[in-house]
Parts: sequence; structure tokens; C-alpha cells
Amino acid sequence: MPLKIAVQMDHVSTVQIAGDTTFALSLEAQRRGHTLFHYTPDRLSLVDGRVVARTEDMKLADEKGRHFELGEPVRRDLSEMDVILLRQDPPFDMNYITTTHILERIHPQTLVVNDPAWVRNSPEKIFVTEFADLMPETLITKDPLEVAEFRRKHGDIIVKPLYGNGGAGIFHLLEADRNLASLLEMFTQMFREPFIVQRYLKDVRKGDKRIILIDGEPVGAINRVPADHDSRSNMHVGGRAEATELTDREREICSRIGPSLRERGFILVGIDVIGDYMTEINVTSPTGVREVKRFGGADIASLFWDAVEAKRQG
Repeated sequence: MPLKIAVQMDHVSTVQIAGDTTFALSLEAQRRGHTLFHYTPDRLSLVDGRVVARTEDMKLADEKGRHFELGEPVRRDLSEMDVILLRQDPPFDMNYITTTHILERIHPQTLVVNDPAWVRNSPEKIFVTEFADLMPETLITKDPLEVAEFRRKHGDIIVKPLYGNGGAGIFHLLEADRNLASLLEMFTQMFREPFIVQRYLKDVRKGDKRIILIDGEPVGAINRVPADHDSRSNMHVGGRAEATELTDREREICSRIGPSLRERGFILVGIDVIGDYMTEINVTSPTGVREVKRFGGADIASLFWDAVEAKRQG
């Protein structure tokens, strides 16, 4: 049964199709005969209790530079859709949170993926702290005395914005680094929220593994190795992707978090694992689907739509 699918995303013209998960999911939906509609978050509205957006019909092609065609914008009631993919990139700010409040009005009659209420209540760097024994020692604070004490206890640390994304604003500070006070001053000026501090994991030099789960079950992984000059493994800042397999410890991590993911209606999730420790649970717009397939892994986009279609039929 063909579905009507609206994709709330950053504008399709901006995506880098070679590694974009939203593009991969949308392309597979099109291949299955579903109808795609495109809109950006700024075109989402709540009008007299109805959720509407100015959407365009969207057709895709896996061809760089000619990867999309959009129709004319049409104001549509999103309750008439079967599925909405909540896929715009963070930052996870009040604008992002407001879209979850609006989309919550039509979910689950219109299936929003991932569940907007639980996306809102599960910030990726806070949700992971529910599994403290699976992650490195972590501090969330704005108190510089707490940070100083944490570094005295653990030595080298990572400091990063609590609601950042894509590796932006991540700092590796050695135990003797004299820049900590200045860095905290800068963070305090830039962010109203607390920041996150973690014990530095030396295993990051071997890679930061992205593991993708569908309905709480691991279906694929890619290892992301940081460049020699950087502590970050994100591909767009120079990290290198390589094929990998799941270890027994990683399967243990997935089995531990799987029930919580299913309870929250998270169909597509990406977790980050360094060595034996999980550092984040990504529920907003997790990536890695195209990289997994490129390195011979599962066709996760197909597995995703199998799960979504089953939920619609259920």
C-alpha cells in the first residue's frame, strides 16, 4: 500500500548525497512506490489546532548535482500524511523543540519517526547517562570548580557543548593544559546551557564506532577513525570511515539499551562507542546508513522502511 510521506529536513538542495542518511531513506521510500513531500522546519505551522506545512512534491535521483526535483509549494494538512520523517539536523535548540511540540499533535495517527515527544525528552548527551555503567565518567555542569575537580580526578578530559552536533566545539584538554579556565569562560559566554565533560578515552585513536539500531536491534556499524591532527572522528572534519564488526561488548551495550529504545518509539537510532564505552545515543537525525552499505553492510534504509510499514499496518 503506497504511503504519503512528508520529510521535515534541511533543504534537499544542501544535502551531500554520498553520505546523507535522510537522502538514503527517502530514496528507498521512492523505490518502494511511496509518495514524498518535502518541507523545511520554518514552514511548519500550527493553525487553530491543525498542523500544516507548505510542502513540495519531491522526486530524487542518486546523481550528484541532479539529485532532486521539487514541485510547487502547496499548503497541506500534515494529518493527511501517513508518515512524517523528523530529520532536520540539530542544533537541539528551542526551535527544534518547538517542532516536536507541534508534530506531537498529530502523532501517532500520523506516524512521526522518531516519536517527537521522546525525541524532545531524550537529548542525546543526557539520555545516555541513564546507562552510566556503559559510558565513560561524565560531568554535566556550568560550575568551573566541578570541572577542575573532575580533571584532577581523571586527567585528560573532553569538553563539549551539551546540545552541539557534528563534532563542533569539542576540545581535548591534557591534564596540564592551562587553557581550561579560558575555555570555560568562552563556553559560558556562548551557551546558556551546561556543558559536558568526559574522561578522555585513548581508544578514540582506533576509532569512534557508529552503530545503527532499528527498533532496538543492531543492524550495522561503521568505524570512524580521526585524522592524525584531530581528536574528532566526524567524517566532515577529516575522519576516515572503515569497515567493522560488532564486538561482544558492543552487542551487550545494544541489548541493554534496546528495550528503552523500543519503549520510546525510536525506530532509527545511532549510538557512538569508543573502546568499551558508549558516549552518545543519537535520536534526532542519526547518520551512517550510506557508509554501512558502501562498506558491504546491511541495506539499513530497506530495514527501516520494513519497520515503518509494519507499524503502519499494525
